[in-house]
Amino acid sequence: MIEYLKGTLADLTPALAVVECHGVGYGVNISLNTFSAIQGKQEVKLWITESIREDAYQLWGFSTRVERELFLLLNSVSGIGAGTSRVILSSMTVSELAGAISEGNDKMLKSVKGIGPKAAQRIIVDLRDKIGALGIEAASPASASAPALNKEVMDEAVAALTMLGFSPAPAHKAVQHILAEEHSATVERVIKLALKML
Repeated sequence: MIEYLKGTLADLTPALAVVECHGVGYGVNISLNTFSAIQGKQEVKLWITESIREDAYQLWGFSTRVERELFLLLNSVSGIGAGTSRVILSSMTVSELAGAISEGNDKMLKSVKGIGPKAAQRIIVDLRDKIGALGIEAASPASASAPALNKEVMDEAVAALTMLGFSPAPAHKAVQHILAEEHSATVERVIKLALKML
């Protein structure tokens, strides 16, 4: 079992990081939170969980142990797979998610693509007690605001949304709409807003 990968960040998109360790490049699926945490770094350490199926072997990586624990907890909920867990962790920060679950805020959970009323309730019922044990400080939504080039932001956001399973055309339309309203929005912010629209 791989506990963590520590090495050179060879390539990075909002959904995938390639970490080179001793000449081997590991493709690691990441959340938007982890993307923000490791962006611009040369050396990274990602906490890993493995997903092994007959048709695929995937690595999921996180910048903190707590985010990995949340991912594993979400995965333990019936009907919530790894892909959906990543979308949830890309839609809100670790502390926002912890707050939503511990406060029973199903409205916030339902704003995530693929999470309906029943799934939101299941997450709250199954994880409310377990979240407390992790000792995460709950927080309210915060906005990111580092300026970036619109074209670059648009291309990167659309590519990330496509990798997360959305069709390119609606993703492009949503990103355009967001950037028209928030000219200096970061890639992270655009993707978070788009996840709520799509």
